[in-house]
Amino acid sequence: MKRKTLPKLLYADAQGNIFDHPTLSMAGMSGPEAVLPEGVELIPLPEGSRLFTIPDTPPMAWDEKERKFVTVATVREGRRTVPVQAVSAFMAPGYVRLLLPACDYSRKKVHLPLWSYTAVGWDEETEQFVVAASRVDTNDNWNPCNYDDRKLDPLVRKLLAEMPKNRLLEQLARCAVDYHCFAAKNLFFRRWEAPLPTSPACNSRCLGCISLQPSDCCPSNHERIGFVPTPEEIVELALPHLEQAPEPIVSYGQGCEGDPIMQADTVAEATRRLKKATSRGTVNFNSNGSFPDRVAMLCDAGMDSMRFSMNSVREEFYDRYYRPVGYRFADVKESVRLAKERGLFVMINYLVSPGLSDSAEEVEALVRFIGETGVDMIQMRNLSIDPDFYNRRMEATGRGIGMYRMLERVKREFPRIQYGYYNRTRENFFPDGFETGWPVR
Repeated sequence: MKRKTLPKLLYADAQGNIFDHPTLSMAGMSGPEAVLPEGVELIPLPEGSRLFTIPDTPPMAWDEKERKFVTVATVREGRRTVPVQAVSAFMAPGYVRLLLPACDYSRKKVHLPLWSYTAVGWDEETEQFVVAASRVDTNDNWNPCNYDDRKLDPLVRKLLAEMPKNRLLEQLARCAVDYHCFAAKNLFFRRWEAPLPTSPACNSRCLGCISLQPSDCCPSNHERIGFVPTPEEIVELALPHLEQAPEPIVSYGQGCEGDPIMQADTVAEATRRLKKATSRGTVNFNSNGSFPDRVAMLCDAGMDSMRFSMNSVREEFYDRYYRPVGYRFADVKESVRLAKERGLFVMINYLVSPGLSDSAEEVEALVRFIGETGVDMIQMRNLSIDPDFYNRRMEATGRGIGMYRMLERVKREFPRIQYGYYNRTRENFFPDGFETGWPVR
């Protein structure tokens, strides 16, 4: 978007009403440092996104007259001076954020919930909200408009009646109805990617775990599965989905569990049975990749693709976030390399946060990592966590080179690397023109 002036600062009053500031401009944050967004970093707020406030935390803005960043704790309303709070965007899936909301986080009084926080402003020229973001996936299946809960309930009841003893189905019914998990809903709509949670245990202690959090932190987003399903329970759910759904994927390793690598024997047996029963569909494994020998076994069992989660390709920062128990980052890297060597489509679930993910050191390490492992795709996933908490735990001290510049650099070094946000079907692992698939126009 070409514009003559910067977008305006957005702020909210105590009741959550959102306003644009008459004179001050939008700012963003890279790590703990306030920055001005580049024109290439700003796009219209994607359809299906939401705006929300950051409670009791004043925004920061760019004062063009004073040529400096300022904290906006209050605004004038007639004769009154009223306190204000910052505004953030929660974007629709498929978009990676390029800047964090600019706030005076030192005044924050609460630990923010596990959402992804994105810088947002108001563009007077086009009269629309704009965000610091880039689209990295064109798959529209996950658009919220495709998930009509009015149609969901009878489908859930019907499938529960057909499989009354399947504990895994009961878990996913809860995920679909209570937690509004789109992947779980897909199982009942019989389409696209469906989840197969298997593990109540995990050997990572992620700072932003969405299924298990200490009581003094923020609430987790899901209830973690409390049992290990049998291969029979898994196949009973997965096989009809693979045989009947359009663009079918079944994925181990979902938000409502620990890590499926802890149940590798069960997962491998279920996968062997699925592959013996049908040649249709894609079987995917999402994991921390902590045990290369188990990854090898799962490859041999018939997995089509694997996605390995990490917030950084540098051990120091990986360890600060994942806090691994009984494994090292070197094991994860070996699992990535091994899966690619065995012929699978290999993805990184890259949990990104501006300032750390685009630091010069991280970008150089990422380039080396891609070259050494041969990974096919980097899923640019916005890390859902309190950004101030994350920056402090990572000991972030400065700005990055820019997330957009990071994406450009990696794509320039490796034109074959794909950016994305979602898992792929086998038929779409390498779509036509994938070397030039980003930026999305």
